[in-house]
Amino acid sequence: MSRWMLLLLLVAPIAGCRRVSFEDSVLTKPAVRYRVGKLPAHWRRVWLEGNDLAFSEEGTGRALSINATCEGHDDPPLAVLTRHLLAGFTERQEMSQQLVPMAGREAMRSRYLAKLDGVPVQLELVVLKKDNCVFDFSYVAPPGLAEERMADFDGMLAGFEAERRS
Repeated sequence: MSRWMLLLLLVAPIAGCRRVSFEDSVLTKPAVRYRVGKLPAHWRRVWLEGNDLAFSEEGTGRALSINATCEGHDDPPLAVLTRHLLAGFTERQEMSQQLVPMAGREAMRSRYLAKLDGVPVQLELVVLKKDNCVFDFSYVAPPGLAEERMADFDGMLAGFEAERRS
C-alpha cells in the first residue's frame, strides 16, 4: 500500500453500514437528495466514515469526498465550516480562499497546503449552505499532483444539484 493510500485511510477510517444510496451520480439519504457531476473511470468509490461519498485514484494519493449535514449544524459562517474541515491537519498554509457561485448560492472555495501525521498534502475545499444543509466537498492530493485531476473535481462540483427531503 502506498503512503498516499495510507494517508487516505488516515483521513477517514473505513465505515460500516449507512442509510445512503448512490445511483447514476445521485445520492439519497433521509434528509436530502443530491446529484454530483460524473467522475471519470479512474476514480474508484471507497467507503469512508463521515462522508456520504468518497473516491480515490489508486496509487496516486488523490482522494475526493462529499458530505451533506442537514441537522445539528446551527448556522455557522462558511469560513468556520471550512476550518472544521481542517481539523487534524497541521502546518496549514492558506494558498487561496474565495467566494464562488454554486447551485444558486455563495460557496467558499479554499486551497491549503498542510500536513497530516507529518505527510504533506494539498487540499481543495468547497463549503456550501443550501436548504438548511451544509455540503462540503474535499479534494486531497500530494503537493504538486493536484492540478492534473482538478478538472475532475471541478466537473463534480459543476454537476451539483440538491433537493431537501421531508
